[in-house]
Amino acid sequence: MDVLGIDEITYGADDLASCKRFLLDWGLNLVEETDKSLVFESMNKCRVIVKTTDYPGLPPAIEEGPTLREVVWGVSSDEVVERFAAKLKDLPGYVNAEGRVGCTDPNGLAVRFQKTRKIDLKLDTPGMNTWNEKARRNQPGPIYERATPIEVGHVVFFVKDVKACEKFYAENFGFVASDRYPNRGAFMRCSAEGGHHDLFLLQPPQPRSGLNHVAFTVRDIHEVFGGGMAMARQGWSTQLGPGRHPISSAYFWYFNFPGGGLIEYYADEDYLDAEWEAREFEPGPTVFAEWAIEGGLDGHTRRQKNAKAPDGKFLTEKR
Repeated sequence: MDVLGIDEITYGADDLASCKRFLLDWGLNLVEETDKSLVFESMNKCRVIVKTTDYPGLPPAIEEGPTLREVVWGVSSDEVVERFAAKLKDLPGYVNAEGRVGCTDPNGLAVRFQKTRKIDLKLDTPGMNTWNEKARRNQPGPIYERATPIEVGHVVFFVKDVKACEKFYAENFGFVASDRYPNRGAFMRCSAEGGHHDLFLLQPPQPRSGLNHVAFTVRDIHEVFGGGMAMARQGWSTQLGPGRHPISSAYFWYFNFPGGGLIEYYADEDYLDAEWEAREFEPGPTVFAEWAIEGGLDGHTRRQKNAKAPDGKFLTEKR
């Protein structure tokens, strides 16, 4: 397994104050700060960086306004970095410095690879009891007052040519297609075995380059809800959620991010291996979401602001 997942992402934006407040509320840890940059880390040390648009050396934007400028993928060894360097040296935007190699993908995005800096984690994640399997015994299900994201799980871009982009990641880095929208979208994972997608490439009806969203993995559906409600309490606007994706089976909650595009909490995606055969879907609302709440849960939801204190009565008690 060469590519292990996303190690780092960098945004170009100018409202650093709003980005800082959002990402702190999101549950990330601020590790560095200057007047022109912010560096956050997730639980496993995956980095989220926000720099001003005039920051020296910031890669060019793929669209106007605040957006994602660079994606750094973590690989398994220095040998993989060296092998990728040899493969990429003749491609546009080639760079090789400070332990990273990279180039520009067909969509104009700066893509980099480094030996992963993320750490392995063993988390207490009580299982879900189903009819057949009772994974949680003598233990209540968790309640999260806020989310603490584990890592950046996937990124999603609008692209001008989905076939060219899919070919680029498959042939150069060994990415594998999980599912597709024929001639419109490609869900790709880093290797044959892994979560449903690390990268989703979506060609809109009027093809263009741009960021759709960045997704953060959390422990379970309870943390998706707890994190989403916490963000709503802080006044951040929901784009859509909570909900569930039929294609990947993941539960989600999307918020509008002042640094560009959307940001998502998600959990419980499908896990695939080499025996999986990519399916084809026609894009549409019911394919994107089996169920979803537009605008999010309202401000009176339990544990949110303006919620009434409990009065000791059962909710089912008749009045």
